[in-house]
Amino acid sequence: MKFRLLLFLVALFIPLTLLSQIEGKRGSELCSERKRSMTNIDLEGDSPNSPKHSYDVLDYKLNLDIRNCFLTPFPRSFTGSVIVKFRIDTTLSSINLNAINTSIVVSSVGLSGVSFTHTGNILNVVLNRVYTPGEITEVQVNYSHNNVVDGAIYTGNGGFFTDAPPEGARKWFPCWDKPSDKATVDITLKVPANVKIGSNGRLNDSTITGDTAYYHWISRDPVATYLVVLTGKVNYNLNIVYWPKISNPLDSVPLRFYFNPGENPTAMQNVLVNMTTYFSQKFGEHGFEKNGFATAPAPGFSWAGMENQTLTTLCTNCWQENLVSHEFAHQWFGDLVTCATWADVWLNEGFATYCESLWYEKTGGYTAYKNDINNTAAAYLQSNPGWPIYNPQWAIVTPDVNTLYNTAITYNKGAGVLHMLRYVLNDTNVFFNCLRGYAMDTAEFKYKTATTDDFTAKISQIAGQDLTWFIDQWVKQPNHPVYANLYQFADLGNGNWNVGFQAKQTQTNTPFHRMPLTIRITFASGPDTTFRIDNTTNNQIWIWTFNRQPTAFAFDPSNDIVLKTGTTAAGVVPGTIGITVNTTEIPKVFSLMQNYPNPFNPVTNIRFDIPRRSNVTLKVFDITGKVVSEIYNGLSDPGKYTADFDATNLASGVYYYEINAVEPGSGNTFNSVKKMVVLK
Repeated sequence: MKFRLLLFLVALFIPLTLLSQIEGKRGSELCSERKRSMTNIDLEGDSPNSPKHSYDVLDYKLNLDIRNCFLTPFPRSFTGSVIVKFRIDTTLSSINLNAINTSIVVSSVGLSGVSFTHTGNILNVVLNRVYTPGEITEVQVNYSHNNVVDGAIYTGNGGFFTDAPPEGARKWFPCWDKPSDKATVDITLKVPANVKIGSNGRLNDSTITGDTAYYHWISRDPVATYLVVLTGKVNYNLNIVYWPKISNPLDSVPLRFYFNPGENPTAMQNVLVNMTTYFSQKFGEHGFEKNGFATAPAPGFSWAGMENQTLTTLCTNCWQENLVSHEFAHQWFGDLVTCATWADVWLNEGFATYCESLWYEKTGGYTAYKNDINNTAAAYLQSNPGWPIYNPQWAIVTPDVNTLYNTAITYNKGAGVLHMLRYVLNDTNVFFNCLRGYAMDTAEFKYKTATTDDFTAKISQIAGQDLTWFIDQWVKQPNHPVYANLYQFADLGNGNWNVGFQAKQTQTNTPFHRMPLTIRITFASGPDTTFRIDNTTNNQIWIWTFNRQPTAFAFDPSNDIVLKTGTTAAGVVPGTIGITVNTTEIPKVFSLMQNYPNPFNPVTNIRFDIPRRSNVTLKVFDITGKVVSEIYNGLSDPGKYTADFDATNLASGVYYYEINAVEPGSGNTFNSVKKMVVLK
């Protein structure tokens, strides 16, 4: 009786503990905590050229007898076989598979396999002949799983499930365990008759013979090995709801919900139907033949969720909307399109974190979305460890899980990058067209894998502009910009005012970050003025002239450059006071006049005419072509301008001044160069 009471108290305590662990946390934080809890794997023997490989796995056919795992004392040991079907990419007479020695014991091989060795966590299978590129063959591996705690097989209380990120599939079946090599799976399971068990893809058939049941799951869609899953339990609860396809409402996708006694996923079932529609509208129609969630049926899974393809694992009683939105978004970003290497894992986790914010936008509007993005960015800024999102070395050597799944970098900074991409594109429709075009590209990415450079090329193609600069600085460089901007108001008299702005970045741990900047100027009378400028170089200066008195200046007023720190303060902006403009006399053509006086010492005037609103720069060069002064840089209204140029700091000699004016929209340009002489 005391033992039964103890079991009851333990069963009661664990769910309460889990709930306290997840309360108030974002789905991304919970996902990161879960994956960082995984045991690091000895990767000795992995291909040094991953993801390049000598063969391409097409299908894994598993036949596992896990019946005893559901029966007391709930061992983790089982027997089974796997048939690996693969296409040869490089002439070979043997293949290597990943199989952790402490977990897997291989008894024999068959089909095209004639012998094997199993050392250093690598299973080498000798083939029956030399195979040439393009040929397809199969090897069978008969094996058993030891009764060990390995962080991949969990049993207890009549439950059984697998969990494998990032490279834990090699602990429960021999495979080529890299995300770049996705394959279909065909899994037959022998379990007790009172067990329900789910897996990837569709339930092809199930039969009961006496006290034994056989489940046959088939995924028609390729799966990365770390996303292959088995989840089952004695007397498991199962609810099934259906999502009508957008493309054909008469056809529907089953959403299966496996859950433990005492849980109630009904509310989340209704949410999931709506969420499937929303994400399908944003990213393209849900692409799998079924989907579902299962709360962990055995002790050990206490870190929220894992996005196994078409059957996400949740912790007990973890039917929380923010967690579900994160994990379910992986069905597009992570499962439908999988990171090709672990250097590209942000394409999974950063995207799913961003989708949490998108679901807030769906349920609470843009303000709710932006609040969540701001919180995500703040979490990055507070905990930034100082490395880039993308590290090419990780494609070769998998980093430890604390690095790979770092919450601040992989999740939070990744989500902030996507928000800023939306801002840079300045068109929500174009932004979502980019994400949809990426996820739905059947030729390159859908049901396949992608690298960061693949993603960059795709969004550049859809957006009609090269976005390499954006990804390079935010994803491939560490840290973020630190601004020390200056602005200045100058009274020119006669009711005219100059507003000068200098964009200055002071960080030393990452290069200059180019970005479009939003500026808002408030005036003593009339409406505010808000506009965007392209900050392409550090210490860049803009000067604008207004016929109203400015009273306040705001840089990035909506905080759309969320991954930044720094200040914008009043100060001296070079050139702000030295520009006057007459906007009552509008010239008919662009022109640059000869400076006067010339020669001069030390001040001269330069006049230029702007007939149409243009981005104008006025620079001074020495005889070698080096820029010695940028007198003016700004979006200029039509008018006749006079610039004062002070050559106090220049030596005597010949100099050249050049004007360049570009009309926004039309792209029309005006350029003119004239000579001046400093004589001291």
